[in-house]
Amino acid sequence: MTILNELHQDHINLNKLLVILRHKVEKLRSGEHPNFGLMGDVVEYISTYADAYHHPREDRMYEYLRGRSDNLDLAIDDCIAQHRHLKKLGEELCESVDSILHDAVMPMDEFTDKLAAFVEEQSTHLNFEEGSLFPLVQGVATENDWATLNNDLPSVEDPLFGEKQAARYAELYQELLVDFNND
Repeated sequence: MTILNELHQDHINLNKLLVILRHKVEKLRSGEHPNFGLMGDVVEYISTYADAYHHPREDRMYEYLRGRSDNLDLAIDDCIAQHRHLKKLGEELCESVDSILHDAVMPMDEFTDKLAAFVEEQSTHLNFEEGSLFPLVQGVATENDWATLNNDLPSVEDPLFGEKQAARYAELYQELLVDFNND
């Protein structure tokens, strides 16, 4: 499997989690109070996995391919800026969830808007990479590039979607199974 296929699979997995968060936004907007602990796990996973593993792998791939096309370079610059922005949004949302879990007072409308913005910006980012950036990468990368990148960017064991789920995400994994077996 090439690095691009692995990154694409990460996007599929992240989209599954964004679906869960969209449902949580709908519940919040209708006045229900979803499981904030589980919601915190989703936000924390998206932020931690993306910031610690997924985005650094992408950024290294992009930097390796930089200079091959002006369009690619512009898209890379946009993407790296988006990664920084998404990291900040994720940190702020994790703090908000943590505050709620520790009984801090926060207007639910404010929290819901933050959550909805996080979901929307994550989705927009994934769509940008899949629809614009990845095709540009495929257009310039050679078989030798893929071989080099696959050696330089070893696979990462995903703590939620990998073969061994981390105990931290056991409840979240069960929620995913229930959610997608009911669809």
